[in-house]
Amino acid sequence: MNCSTIIGIRVNERSESAPKVQELLTKNGCLIKTRLGLHEGCADEGLILIQVCGEPQSILDLETALRVLPTVKVSSMAI
Repeated sequence: MNCSTIIGIRVNERSESAPKVQELLTKNGCLIKTRLGLHEGCADEGLILIQVCGEPQSILDLETALRVLPTVKVSSMAI
């Protein structure tokens, strides 16, 4: 099982996008080992960092689902 992937998720228009992002993260909760959310108070953008553990295809499927959201940018790295 691969646990060396970090996914960065930038959420713009947070008030509108956050529920959709949260739904995807909840649906894929078994993949997420660590989660850190960064935002400034009432700012309408935020950053979520997650460490994922799982099969490469499952991780790729999560990244792909997040990238479909128009106000979300995703970047990942395997360490």
